[in-house]
Amino acid sequence: MNAFSTLDVFAFVWFVAAWLGFGYFVDQVRVAGPSLTQLMDRERRAWMEVLLRRDNRIVDSAIMGSLQNGTAFFASSSLIALGASFTLLNQSERMVEIFNDLPFHVEASRGALEAKIVGLVAIYGYAFFKFGWAYRLFNYTAILIGAVPPASERDTAEAWAAARRAAEMQIDAGHHFHWGLRSLFFSIGYFGWFVNAWVFLCSSTLILLVLARRQYLSRARAALIASGVEPDQGAGKSALERPSSR
Repeated sequence: MNAFSTLDVFAFVWFVAAWLGFGYFVDQVRVAGPSLTQLMDRERRAWMEVLLRRDNRIVDSAIMGSLQNGTAFFASSSLIALGASFTLLNQSERMVEIFNDLPFHVEASRGALEAKIVGLVAIYGYAFFKFGWAYRLFNYTAILIGAVPPASERDTAEAWAAARRAAEMQIDAGHHFHWGLRSLFFSIGYFGWFVNAWVFLCSSTLILLVLARRQYLSRARAALIASGVEPDQGAGKSALERPSSR
């Protein structure tokens, strides 16, 4: 017998569409100005432009270490959550008993519960791989920063090309980190499915609205715009994009 209703299927499809669609939207699409992520992409390129003009790059190394440490923390957290999700599979019968004892009605069968837990495993597994790859890309970025020529050669085409490579590698690392972080955020909405499909729909939509507000209506985005990042410039418009024949 099918353990999931049409509403369950619709709620799951909405969850996946919201999760993946939102990530693509904030990374690639511009509606009513760039997202916070796109604005920060521009700032990452600006950072590499500033790096070209200084010989002492200790501060840049410190920033890269901070980015790597933060990514490693979330990778470890995702791995712990992944292990906890596998543990839930061994406690599915006990979870059914707990749900049946709740004061409000929760539809819970062992088969449906185990299928939902497998989905949770997939989310945390995806997050772990995204954080793991982001950590690797931040390592590559550190190497590329080390390969940037000294400030005395900053006006050469080779120096600008090296800075561009470091900026694009770091942007790619940042995007993978964002996908991992969004996976953790949306996993909170996924827990609504353990109650019922209606709660799942509401929790997924709430997470989507919260993340959308942070990307387009947050003080962080307003601070970037107020400090000189114009909304019509978007991502990728910086001096690092000047012709390589400079």
